[in-house]
Amino acid sequence: MPRHWIYSYFFYKLLLEYLLPQYSNNCNFYTHFSTGTPMTPFGAEKDSFYMQQALALAATAASNNEVPIGAIVVSPEGRIIGAGYNKVEQRATQAAHAELEALVQAGAARGTWRLDNHWIYVTLEPCAMCMGLIKLSRMAGVIFGAESPLFGNHLDKDTPIPLYKRNALVIVPGVGAQEAAQLLKAFFQEKRNKGG
Repeated sequence: MPRHWIYSYFFYKLLLEYLLPQYSNNCNFYTHFSTGTPMTPFGAEKDSFYMQQALALAATAASNNEVPIGAIVVSPEGRIIGAGYNKVEQRATQAAHAELEALVQAGAARGTWRLDNHWIYVTLEPCAMCMGLIKLSRMAGVIFGAESPLFGNHLDKDTPIPLYKRNALVIVPGVGAQEAAQLLKAFFQEKRNKGG
């Protein structure tokens, strides 16, 4: 292997792991160095498994006449320690988003609000409120299914305030995106058909 390739590899590693997080908006899309495929420490098969759990929760939300969004929190060891689905209508508060439900449960399971090195899987891209709470919880990353064209965090044009002088939050989009989008489409189509 030519020497300049080795230098290039270490330069990009330095850039991705140490320099960019300091200048980013506390969010990074983390991809495999050679393939460009989004990565988590658990691998694609486990990511799919975890997202299926979140999708099952989203289906439960839909059956309760809530927008079908589900979320789970996974520990660094790969255990599901928090789960939640949307309960905004039931509780009449925006504080009942799926992500918040899952984070509260995970915090109770751990006995702390600090969820360092934990990951959250959510069927729909988190809104700015949920993303802020995820960052404050010091999580390692967010894996989401469908993008949110109305309220997704990527739509926020405000410059975020860096919360910590630490690694940037890893964001892996598109895991289970088709299934998540289909759940949402079916839910809203049924609402339109019923006239409400």
